[in-house]
Amino acid sequence: MSPGKKVVPANADKPNIVLIFSDQHRGDALGCVGNPIVRTPHLDELAAEGVTFKSCSTSSPLCMPARASLVTGQYVNEHGSWGNRHEADRFGQSHVRNIRDAGYCTAVFGKTHFRVPQVDAGHTRERIGELNDWGYEVAHEVIETPSANNRCNYADFLAEKKKLQIYENAMATWKMGQANGHLRPWEHPPNQLEEGEHVDAYIIDRAIDWVQRYDDTRPFYLQVALVGPHPPFDAPIRYRDMFSPEDMPLAILEPPAQPISPQVERMLRRRGLPDMTDSQNRLMISHYYAKIAFDDDVIGQVIQSLKNQRLMDNTWIIYTSDHGEMLGDHKLVQKVVFYEGAVNIPLIIRPPGGTKPWMANGLTDHYDIVNTMLDAADGASLDSDHGVSLIPKIDAGAGVTTAQQGKDVTFSEVNLYSMARTERYKMTIGSITKQPMELYDMKSDPDELRNLVNESSLSSVRDEMYHEHFSKLLHNINKTQLEIAEIGGIPTEIHQDYPEY
Repeated sequence: MSPGKKVVPANADKPNIVLIFSDQHRGDALGCVGNPIVRTPHLDELAAEGVTFKSCSTSSPLCMPARASLVTGQYVNEHGSWGNRHEADRFGQSHVRNIRDAGYCTAVFGKTHFRVPQVDAGHTRERIGELNDWGYEVAHEVIETPSANNRCNYADFLAEKKKLQIYENAMATWKMGQANGHLRPWEHPPNQLEEGEHVDAYIIDRAIDWVQRYDDTRPFYLQVALVGPHPPFDAPIRYRDMFSPEDMPLAILEPPAQPISPQVERMLRRRGLPDMTDSQNRLMISHYYAKIAFDDDVIGQVIQSLKNQRLMDNTWIIYTSDHGEMLGDHKLVQKVVFYEGAVNIPLIIRPPGGTKPWMANGLTDHYDIVNTMLDAADGASLDSDHGVSLIPKIDAGAGVTTAQQGKDVTFSEVNLYSMARTERYKMTIGSITKQPMELYDMKSDPDELRNLVNESSLSSVRDEMYHEHFSKLLHNINKTQLEIAEIGGIPTEIHQDYPEY
């Protein structure tokens, strides 16, 4: 198909939907939300024709649980993927399947991470049926760490270029360095491949090629699932040169406030950086911003392809991430905690034809994204319906009070811990024990430096948070955790180790 030829689905009243889904992009690392240093011109351009939801929370600060919630529309305690060692039921509810059944061709390119990684899993094409079960008709899956016995199309691509060993060695060095503490987060080397050979460039190229060749009469739902900016922060050297470490803002380097929750204490042991210097933190942030800048450029290629195909007037474009990155905040890296660095994620929605840009500050989450996509496709609602469509807010515009209003509460869950966030307060508890562990006043303490969980004057707040919010979230938790334990998914011991990658 030549550029400039418009793809017109038979159901012209049904728009295409493009979900661009990154991995580990924290919500404040965007130019359009006021970050003056990170470079995201293409995402900023998307925001200039859409709505930016500044207070969007992940369903889980960990890959597999978050992705399971996005596809199922279920809370973590409902689908049961509490960590990266347990898979959600691919035969259960799926927004992708409902969109397909509404008359769409459904496709995914990139990192899905629905499955537990296996050493001898064979080639991803041998398991393509599993993604078909979720509702994807077309699937081009990428895995981050291919090996001789665990391959994907990207590995084949590198093998043809005689570059696979270079990539495997780099990923193995990073993995082992992380495991033994020899490779610090500010020491990630730049990518050794050509820019066009980087995994995210590969994903984008295949997605663009599919759009250009698309000749189905149905509208399409396309999910472009990037690997970055997830560690290693290995942007090509050209992108690293864009950022001078001395220009980087420092993270919130104060250690976690007392009392420290068991969840945070565990992550301090595994991913804590007690001796990190200011210069090391700035260097790490510069590498992270470089990877975001690289991913922004390849995202720009997708947007330009849609323009070339004259699809922008009939396509919803949504950008978000699975979770954030601590980036040194509270002496931590990675995720698996409920601090804003890990929980707050980007959300930009551009409707077909664009709209006057504005920023929404109300609370929203992954579940709202699910409902928005189902609304756009006129697809059937999911059985577990925890979100609201954002389309009425987008249509109403910034000047309408109700459009600025968000949810009363958003939830996040991981490894048998749960968080509830209201406009003012954030509280975390043990999902099984029901014991409060953290309480932050997000109005007076947005950096989460004072844990108020033991403040007697706030007992009514704790009680209200539990009875009004947590009790609804966790009403089936005992049944769920017992079922998971029975099949060997996650033991009831809440301090059990889980892989975070």
